[in-house]
Amino acid sequence: MIKLTLALVYLSLAADFLPWSNDPATRDPQIRQWLSSLMQPDNPYMSCCAEADAFEADLFQAKNDQYLATITNGKGLIKEGTTILVPNQKIKWNSGNPSGHGVIFIGQNAQIYCYVPPAGV
Repeated sequence: MIKLTLALVYLSLAADFLPWSNDPATRDPQIRQWLSSLMQPDNPYMSCCAEADAFEADLFQAKNDQYLATITNGKGLIKEGTTILVPNQKIKWNSGNPSGHGVIFIGQNAQIYCYVPPAGV
């Protein structure tokens, strides 16, 4: 039980030092709340995941009924300019986007949870 408690404390402290958290837009509690409230469009009972899985992908294009998001801030984990094929069912069109950035949630093994296009798209 002590190890679990220590792990949870460590993770909560580490979250404050994530590169995403250094972005002024995500220091805003309203943006952080929005990020944590997003649910997967094809599975509305599952979260898009956490800030640690969120990467900026401001560039977005459609090509032959496929959508491509380009990483513009990979937080040192994904090279900027990397283009990612986003499954159509993972694009969130109905959640607004107060962040000012396209946001893609990517899990382990490059699993795409959600992509929220930049506002105005």
